Amino acid sequence: MDKQSTCPECEGSRVYSHGGISAGGGYAPNYLPGLGTFWSAAKFTVRVCADCGLTRFYASPEARAKVRESKDWRRS
Repeated sequence: MDKQSTCPECEGSRVYSHGGISAGGGYAPNYLPGLGTFWSAAKFTVRVCADCGLTRFYASPEARAKVRESKDWRRS
C-alpha cells in the first residue's frame, strides 16, 4: 500500500486509513475468496479521503502472498 498523504483524485490532504478490516464473514460476502484461512477471512486496509470521498481497499500482505497460487483468482 502506498504511503501517500494526498488523495490521487482531488489532491486533498485529509486522507485517513484503518487496517485489519475483515474482507468477509458472517452474512457479508467474501471480497477476497481463497485468500484467508479456514477460520477467518482475509484482511483489508481501507483509506478514505475526507475531501472527495475516494475510498480504496488494499489487501493485507498475507492475502497478497496467496493470490498467485489461489484457484479463485486469475490474472487480468
